[in-house]
Amino acid sequence: MTSLPTIDRIEVSAYTVPTETPESDGTFVWDKTTLVLVEISAANEIGVGYSYADTATAHLISHLLADKVKNTNALANAQAWITLTSAIRNLGRPGIASMAIAAVDNALWDLKAKLLKTSVAALLGLARTEILAYGSGGFTSYSDDQLRAQLGGWAEEGFRAVKMKIGRDAQADLHRVRVARQAIGDKVALFVDANGAYTRKQALAQAERFAGEWNVTWFEEPVSSDDLDGLRMMRDRAPAGMNIAAGEYGYDVVYFRRMLEAGAVDVQQADSTRCAGITGFLAVDALCDAHCLPLSAHTAPSIHTHACSAARRAINVEYFFDHARIEQMAFEGAIRAKQGYLHPNLSAPGFGLIFKHADMQKYRVA
Repeated sequence: MTSLPTIDRIEVSAYTVPTETPESDGTFVWDKTTLVLVEISAANEIGVGYSYADTATAHLISHLLADKVKNTNALANAQAWITLTSAIRNLGRPGIASMAIAAVDNALWDLKAKLLKTSVAALLGLARTEILAYGSGGFTSYSDDQLRAQLGGWAEEGFRAVKMKIGRDAQADLHRVRVARQAIGDKVALFVDANGAYTRKQALAQAERFAGEWNVTWFEEPVSSDDLDGLRMMRDRAPAGMNIAAGEYGYDVVYFRRMLEAGAVDVQQADSTRCAGITGFLAVDALCDAHCLPLSAHTAPSIHTHACSAARRAINVEYFFDHARIEQMAFEGAIRAKQGYLHPNLSAPGFGLIFKHADMQKYRVA
């Protein structure tokens, strides 16, 4: 009987990359993004996974989670995931703990696929070989010219949908949405994301203007994602043809169940770098299947291209400007959108990613 491959090494590191320009949305301002990288070895293969999180996430992996999976079966993803979620019981699931599990879980899927000499997408079971991407950026810190250049550029590249940030100033948002629509033309779908900045009545009034004047078809987090009653009101009363989306801040399956049972969204979002990895993401897909609702992947396109190739309810991946930029900087094989679609590399093992250690060393912080 052939012996099973055993995990023999786990390396954790973190890299903080400055943004191209200062950025903001409706409720937050930032000028850097941190990538937490996990590399797991077994049988002369190295699995690579990551999350976008604080350096505290790397510390938690190094000092608690790594030992929980070391010397275990490298093919037993479900067992590892159960072990990891049990290990953080007294820390709580939301936040850093789930993002730490996500980085490890994603690396384990990459490792398993490499050991079996296949892609992650194929290992998970293909539902499709391409997934729609939407360009995402349009930060509230952008000038009109920056907004036109970015969103208009994506339209010229063949994206069928783009998303912009709103929520700093309700009146200014009306102007910025008009600028965006003029930049992308009438054939590209326009999405907006308030990051929970509006009150319920503000959001409803904005939705009517956005839809009626500029054909906005996606309103993300019009109110706080914790306000399930407010999201449900928006879903019930928003103009026909406008989807209400939320869920990027979900960390465990119970969060998503509550959101879906509340009837709070038309499109459920989830993030494999937050909701405890691809394993958690596919659990959300199953919930969406049970509720007959679509699933949208939040950011991290090089991971989510594979996850969404297998997720039955997946409709698109957010091609977030920051993460797409960092992944191109950090990895050989990072996935680029082509004519508005993302395609997993089915001929490369795992995610098809090779981390550029030498290039990223100057950004290393842990």
